[in-house]
Amino acid sequence: MGFFLTVLYLVTNFLTPPLLFGPLAQYRIELILAALVLLVSIPKMTRSFAFRTPQALGLAGLSVAVFLSVLIAERWPVGALRAFLGFIPSIYAYFLVCLHCNSRKKLQLLVIMLLFVCLFVIANGAMDLRHVTPGSGPSGAGSSGSFSLGLWEFQHPYLFPMKDDAGEWFYRIRGLGEIHDPNDFGQLLVCEIPLLFILWRPKKRIRNFVFVIVPACVLLVGIYLTHSRGALLALVVVVLVAARRRIGTIPAAVIAVGLFAAAMALHFTGGRAISAGSGADRTELWGESLQLLKSHPVFGIGSGNLADYMGHTAHNSILVCAAELGLFGLFFWSLFLMPTVRDTLLIASPKRVEEAENAEAGEDPLFFRAWKGAALNKTEINRLGYCLLLSLTGFLAAGWFLSRAFAMTFFLLGGMAEAVYEMAQLRGMTAPRLPLGRVLLYSVGLMFASLTLVYVMVRILNMAR
Repeated sequence: MGFFLTVLYLVTNFLTPPLLFGPLAQYRIELILAALVLLVSIPKMTRSFAFRTPQALGLAGLSVAVFLSVLIAERWPVGALRAFLGFIPSIYAYFLVCLHCNSRKKLQLLVIMLLFVCLFVIANGAMDLRHVTPGSGPSGAGSSGSFSLGLWEFQHPYLFPMKDDAGEWFYRIRGLGEIHDPNDFGQLLVCEIPLLFILWRPKKRIRNFVFVIVPACVLLVGIYLTHSRGALLALVVVVLVAARRRIGTIPAAVIAVGLFAAAMALHFTGGRAISAGSGADRTELWGESLQLLKSHPVFGIGSGNLADYMGHTAHNSILVCAAELGLFGLFFWSLFLMPTVRDTLLIASPKRVEEAENAEAGEDPLFFRAWKGAALNKTEINRLGYCLLLSLTGFLAAGWFLSRAFAMTFFLLGGMAEAVYEMAQLRGMTAPRLPLGRVLLYSVGLMFASLTLVYVMVRILNMAR
């Protein structure tokens, strides 16, 4: 029951309550679902690893940072409470996955859930595209040409109209709720493609073709329809990382460059260039965000306030977190990211995963057997870890150009990675998690290293203009 409610809760957040529940959405169905899944999760909480991970401390600190950032910047307790409550649903995904995703089958069901969300949006976006005229603006959607933009968006909720570098109109598909922006939806699609290979089964050609290859091709079409430059760059990075293990760095780089060139030739970005010159506005936003961090270094300017200060968001997840929550919030964000990346790299490495032991259950046999589930060998753990590593790579690569520091997808991937890590650890296949002291030290290093990298990039790009 807990896992079923978790999946329903996640789908509701990705596709919005009004779409799934219609008139019942006015009764705050998402809150009812959150309460129900919390209620059924209580028996597992005392035995779960979820609250003993460094990520749990990071999320707790991040929640406090969200509250304090608004409270201190705006001196508005009610606004601080609203920001806090608005942040909780995203990080809730991490704990729910850690609590209830305790087998390979459930991990696969989560992947299928995300696939359903992606295919649903792609299908609706494609149908919306059939009812618009290429090259015409949204005001010309009707025969009279007098529709307002608000009415047009109500009639075409899965499309985002904008102009390319030549001033011509084009349309980008987008989702609802968590993925309402085309860039956000493109990022989710990039993350989902590697996860599909969790469904892969050796020597099952027909099954793999139907459940992995075909859906992956559809998701690639979906990425194209988002016309997201960030998603394209993230896809190239994922291909580079995936190919590097099999064929080496130089051949992988050649393939990645070829993929990028082919995508640009196919008008992948909707007529918008990708270059230092075309990214000048984004670089300027990065510089302004760094200035805001300099003037509000500890608690930032307040969660969700960046667009109010600059007229636009920063288009960089690290800078969004740093500017809005200050170094205090960025530290806890890094405290979630650092052990997540470390654990994912570990389970994806054949050299750092041992063969499973026939260990006894120890003090808690029922809990151990619940997590043990079906037999998992070293090869399977490595495959699951590698799929999650590529997915997380896609998210972070896209996040370098998008403001998705607090996206539910991020915390969902973190929960999936830790669930697999726990499966491996209970079988004696991996090393223990890092001591908290080392995690804290490494997180501080990651925080300053990421800010330094952004600063250096801004300086280099400004000189290149």
